[in-house]
Amino acid sequence: MRPDGDPALDGVDDPPERPTRRRAALAALVLAAAASAAVLVAGLPGGSPPWSGPAERPLTAAEAERVAALRVTNVRDLRAGVRVTAGAGRDRIELLGWVDWARPLLYAHVGGPGAGADRGLVQATAATLLVRPDPVALPPPTRPPLVPPPDRWRLREPPAGRGLAAVRDLLLGLGSDRLDPIGRDGRWLRGDSLAGIAVDVLRAPLAAPSGDRRPTLWLDRDARLHRLTGRLPDGTPVTVDLERADRPAPQPVDALGGRAGQPRALTDEETDRLAGLPGRLRHAGGAAVTVAAPLDPSTTLHGAGTLSWSTPSAYLAVTEDDTGQRTLRRAGPGGVTRTEAAPDGAGALLLPTPGGLLTAAARPPADDLDRLIEAALRAGTRPPDRPALRIRADRAADRAVDVVEVPGGLRWWLDRGGLPHRLELRTGRGVWIHLDLTPAPPKPAEARKVWSSGAG
Repeated sequence: MRPDGDPALDGVDDPPERPTRRRAALAALVLAAAASAAVLVAGLPGGSPPWSGPAERPLTAAEAERVAALRVTNVRDLRAGVRVTAGAGRDRIELLGWVDWARPLLYAHVGGPGAGADRGLVQATAATLLVRPDPVALPPPTRPPLVPPPDRWRLREPPAGRGLAAVRDLLLGLGSDRLDPIGRDGRWLRGDSLAGIAVDVLRAPLAAPSGDRRPTLWLDRDARLHRLTGRLPDGTPVTVDLERADRPAPQPVDALGGRAGQPRALTDEETDRLAGLPGRLRHAGGAAVTVAAPLDPSTTLHGAGTLSWSTPSAYLAVTEDDTGQRTLRRAGPGGVTRTEAAPDGAGALLLPTPGGLLTAAARPPADDLDRLIEAALRAGTRPPDRPALRIRADRAADRAVDVVEVPGGLRWWLDRGGLPHRLELRTGRGVWIHLDLTPAPPKPAEARKVWSSGAG
């Protein structure tokens, strides 16, 4: 008799089971075992079994708290490897690389049949997106080099909410320095495993930019996100896989500010060195300069020239990368004059200076490159504005330098003797353009006196 005392349920008085019923039960067990084996095989890499567990339910309080902590956890972990698929068929784009939530920075190789002009490398901050086109790259993206190539980067401003810009916004938006509000309107869908890590599959709202109000999240017990599926603002389906163990520190290109540092106030010695800059520049007399200036999506300039702090004046030949158009610029206290030149010998000065350039009416600076040249000349007459910050140590022209940022979005790369080897300007589009400087060597007899005093 059953413990509950109901003789009708203890099975003692049931009639003997007929052989046919026994065989039917045995067959059912065999079928069930086969089905279980199929599910196990589907759960191996490359398989995706249909869920047959408990039905979905509302989030528990602990699950809702994990969703709220997801973005803070990403910032705490600093960075992760990322693989993205957006769209389908011939419109599909794929990204493979890293996302650094601490900086923040996205660095990836873009491929897929729908990559188009974006095929190649991409680096992006929340405000700025640069691409290094590689139209002959194979469609499946490969992991980009950890140290990015220094050249051929172009500024891009794609439409918001679509394509590469939408993917950038989604990935960088997955990091935050504060907890999101705890919401209970999400749903627990099932348990799962990714790369041997137990996760809960949840559908819940995120503060990160997404066209999907409630994307599906694969979240582990430590609030680490491993996969996200949903839609971009324009309705394009997107899948994001995060490789949490793949977390090197990607290096931003020069146009995004270069390597990260630990900014601090200047020491007394560094302050004296910066204050003595005008005298050292006038003593050096001048410098050879080269230019790298991604001004806007349609204008990327490179060039070379000379700069004189004793005159003061500058003369440069700059070439627009896309069109090959060559322009001569002459800058002085009265402003900037320009004239177009033949593309032959691009990047080389016309010597002597064309008479028309010398006699043309000077105009105020017309673009960020003009403003950068003007700032370089002005440094020969008065020291850079303060307060200043030392951003980091770096190297230029095989010399150790300190990268010093002053008000106005300017960065001087000063060697230990106080001479500049680069001047950078942060533009309104969030990119850094620069002049590389090779100062004329000072007279040996006078160099010791000027450099040791830190004054001109």
